[in-house]
Amino acid sequence: MQTSPLSTAAVLQALAIFAVGFLFRPLGGALIGAYSDRRGRSAALRLSLMLMAGGSLLIAIAPPYQEVGVLAPVLLVLARAVQGLSAGGEITVMSTYVNGISPKGRRGLYSSAIYISTTLGTLAATLLSLILHTALPAADLSSWGWRVPFAFGALLGVYGWYLRGRVDETDVFSAASSRLRNPAWQVLRDHPGATARVVGFTVGTTVVYYTFASYLPLYAQHVFKVPANAALWASMGAQVVFVVALPLLGMLSDRFGRRPLLLAFGAGFTCLTPLFFSLITGSALWLFVVMTAALLLFGCCAAAAPSAMLEMFPTRLRSSGIGLPYSLTVALFGGTAPYLIEYLSAHGHGHWYPWYVVALCLISTVTFFLYRETKDVELAEVG
Repeated sequence: MQTSPLSTAAVLQALAIFAVGFLFRPLGGALIGAYSDRRGRSAALRLSLMLMAGGSLLIAIAPPYQEVGVLAPVLLVLARAVQGLSAGGEITVMSTYVNGISPKGRRGLYSSAIYISTTLGTLAATLLSLILHTALPAADLSSWGWRVPFAFGALLGVYGWYLRGRVDETDVFSAASSRLRNPAWQVLRDHPGATARVVGFTVGTTVVYYTFASYLPLYAQHVFKVPANAALWASMGAQVVFVVALPLLGMLSDRFGRRPLLLAFGAGFTCLTPLFFSLITGSALWLFVVMTAALLLFGCCAAAAPSAMLEMFPTRLRSSGIGLPYSLTVALFGGTAPYLIEYLSAHGHGHWYPWYVVALCLISTVTFFLYRETKDVELAEVG
């Protein structure tokens, strides 16, 4: 199905600005990951939050184009760049910290909290968007209402800074014997195999997440004309199911290992992605069904992959080990996924996109198959 050139151009422009943040994720993953391995997980958590809150505040207070001209989009791009730096380091450091405080045999369960918190944040943002669309006239929403979520996010950042300031350093990091001046280089030199496995783990995972968890509601609206509010409610319902299922999947990864769940994710999306897309119609109910099924299958990876990747690196390199390769892969394949599906749909080739997802998931599936189980390793003993 093709869309109108005007609406497609507007969406592509918005997605291009959205993608700017992803361009800076690899730099954030490398810099904040290295900072975490030198200064500690607690300090890095505060740094990443400060950058995200600062970017949100800049978006909230940026003057309009009518007042400052080209400076307005420059400020928005700058804000997205700062947020990209933060996001590139946040998932890395958060995963490292959560795994560092997890009791033995519970790292999968504790790691499920990472995507739970991320999804709860998405749900809160979606709910706020629905409230604003309902409460404000279109003119007010366009002139100032869109700034409210960013201002609210900046305020929450202040509270988050306070909470993270009370976080104690992990025992496994405190007990590490040495700190490295350039941990990112050490990772590439001494652990090329593990670094390649992080890329293999992430390439399918990130395109699935940004397709089915992030972009699918907008895709259903733009291509299949699902009403905006109905698409948002379908998305919220699917994400609630996802949040409820994640701890159970985390416990399964602790009981049976990371590898079975990772293979279930990889093989599932390799086989089922074209079917998922074929079921999307103008019905919000079918959107909910597809998103729920896809997110439950993605949950197998979300509950197992963070621990599995971190369990491959020693403590002094753990954040750097996944920081750069993970963030670079997300930027190249996750950040570009919405733009690619929109572009292909606009040019009558939307049916190609599911096979692109299949190809990337097949790469991840091979990586999962070659991965050696690590659920029982002691983090302090990984060398």
